[in-house]
Amino acid sequence: MEWPREKRYQRLENFPKEKYDKLKEKVKNSPYRQKFHIQPNTGLLNDPNGFSYFNGKYHIFYQWFPLGPVHGVKYWYHLSSTDLVTFTDEGIAMKPDTIYDSHGVFSGTGLPLKDKLFLFYTGNTRDENWIRNPYQCIAVMDKEGKITKNDKPFINKVPDGYTDNFRDPKVFIKNGKYYCLVGAETFDNKGAIVYYSSNDLKEWEFRGNLKTDFSENSGFMWECPDYFEFEDKAVLMFSPQGMEAEGEKYNNIFQSGYLIGEKIDFEKGEFKHQKFKEFDRGFEFYAPQTMEDNKGRRILIGWFGLPGTDSVTDKYDWAHCLTIPRVLELKNNILYQKPLPELVKLRKSEEEFSFKLNNNPVNLKNEKRTYELDVNFENIKAEKVGIKFRVGNNEETVFFYDLKNNELVFDRTHSGELTENFEGGDIRKCKFKEKNLKLHLFLDESSAEIFVNDGLEVFSSRLYNNIESNEIFFFTDGETDIKGKIWEI
Repeated sequence: MEWPREKRYQRLENFPKEKYDKLKEKVKNSPYRQKFHIQPNTGLLNDPNGFSYFNGKYHIFYQWFPLGPVHGVKYWYHLSSTDLVTFTDEGIAMKPDTIYDSHGVFSGTGLPLKDKLFLFYTGNTRDENWIRNPYQCIAVMDKEGKITKNDKPFINKVPDGYTDNFRDPKVFIKNGKYYCLVGAETFDNKGAIVYYSSNDLKEWEFRGNLKTDFSENSGFMWECPDYFEFEDKAVLMFSPQGMEAEGEKYNNIFQSGYLIGEKIDFEKGEFKHQKFKEFDRGFEFYAPQTMEDNKGRRILIGWFGLPGTDSVTDKYDWAHCLTIPRVLELKNNILYQKPLPELVKLRKSEEEFSFKLNNNPVNLKNEKRTYELDVNFENIKAEKVGIKFRVGNNEETVFFYDLKNNELVFDRTHSGELTENFEGGDIRKCKFKEKNLKLHLFLDESSAEIFVNDGLEVFSSRLYNNIESNEIFFFTDGETDIKGKIWEI
């Protein structure tokens, strides 16, 4: 959806209250509103920001344009929670109201330090010729939730050799020193992450480009960097733009993924690592952010959307949501993603089922709209086993394991309303070679998240289908044992 520039840069505070109240009511009563995902009250939500644990609560902020389903002037919106299951609406955290963020409070991260939560973000500005000048800025939130922006940026210019695509600061502490990663694009249109160091969060030294071996088909811009360590290993996350599809990989318009390797030597700025891997094999997933909570868990939340794409809900004046939280675990150099255990609080009625499946599909006779489903396929003697859900009214969403070709397949071709001209079409696949298949699904009003074999792979998708299309079928072209549980949410 395209809006003229003057409309995209309207401020909420200058928008007539009566018109905004009508907009809120329209969105509230529109179809496809989620039940247990974070979503905007109006307008467009994109990247999660400032994800952190501070003062006994989880804090999640997100990029927000209030007045419509387009990428207009961005605010930070704030939610808090004690469990990442139910949330308190804290309202607008930061507005584009200074000379350093006049055209948008862009993405960034959070760092709790004693009795303050430091928020690092990119201030987006435009001059009279509409040339962008990005600034890396700091705001500080106290225990009462009051947020105060610093008077000046901590990085006030783009270093030589890089374009104005320079944003999304990630600040962390290592060996008693502060480091800041920034997503960047070089003048020769290569994605990069640059880094800075500081002893006091005030004076910052530019250290250069973070050196990796990821150079072939690596895109022109690396957004939303993140870095963390698991014992003797390190994970560098980012969202590259401009990668070309390679078979079943990289089929969305833009990607989000990670490199696993040795701990980064920040004196040399070198990272020795394995191959790049996508976080999510499905459709809408971008700009994930992680934090470590008070239990020592590394938790991820992503944007359940993509840049450069429209949304089915645009016509209702809202777009996108965030994913459910995922706990990350590193095993055998593989990053597993598991649903946050606290999500069991959402469960209502429970049904258990088990049966032997042969060539004939079995209907679970489900009438639940939103649910959690955990199912195991064991003793597989077939070339294909899978599940069809959201079935009815000539609609179905299909997920299956193709044992002959050693791949997982997610097909939403007949899933109801589809985003027009979605990059890469409406089928996603990934290589997979396991003896058994375990699926853990979370179905909200307009989304599905499928965790495969304890989070070895994850497929996510927005789904816009008939409210009565809720049947579930299991199918195979041979034999398999099925055992599982389903909970209404």
